[in-house]
Amino acid sequence: MINVLVADDELPAVEELAFLLRRDDRIGSIYRASSGAEALRALEAEEVDAVFLDIHMPALSGLDIARAISRNARPPAVVFVTADEDRALEAFELAAVDYLLKPVRADRLAKSIGRISDLLKDGAKAADMITVDLGGTTKMIRREDVTYVQAQGDYARLHTADASYLIRVPLADLEQQWADAGFIRTHRSYLIALNHISHMKLASASPSVTVAGAELPISRRHLPSVREKLEATRIRPQA
Repeated sequence: MINVLVADDELPAVEELAFLLRRDDRIGSIYRASSGAEALRALEAEEVDAVFLDIHMPALSGLDIARAISRNARPPAVVFVTADEDRALEAFELAAVDYLLKPVRADRLAKSIGRISDLLKDGAKAADMITVDLGGTTKMIRREDVTYVQAQGDYARLHTADASYLIRVPLADLEQQWADAGFIRTHRSYLIALNHISHMKLASASPSVTVAGAELPISRRHLPSVREKLEATRIRPQA
């Protein structure tokens, strides 16, 4: 069963969404909050698997709450519920599982619950999933499938074995957010996944690392930290 929290500063909206959620057999306990501060208190007091957040709440918005809980070791899945579709991109950058427009339709809500259920069945944390746009279609990819990330201005291009995706997040931000997930900065333009390394040349005049068949440069500035990280993870560099 999925335990959820519904947060919206308009009580009728809270009760309407709670009513729809209660009709789904996959939903367990439903907690309610009418402000951002109340939502954070509920998240501290209760075991919650997913939160349905209104974006436009006074003081602490739904986006503020999502940023706060993203720092948790095991954050709940986040679904934004709002009448403002212009904030969808910003919501997805916060690793939201879904984005529902008011008034919420029962069939559309069922799809969101299905996404949450799939995450829980797989044992995956919401923070391990990335929402991307591919040709106008929204999809979710696993962070563990990302082999390396390439900077493109204020954007970053995520490379996987079979595709690449552009997200509106600077590489420096991803470097901080993904450091504990095994990603390391090798160059001002590249962030690589250590477990996808197949070959390294650290002693040559042009140091490089091969990730998923792509040979990527290691800058002199980042070479010492790369060596240190490889030694810590016991990955042996090749000449």
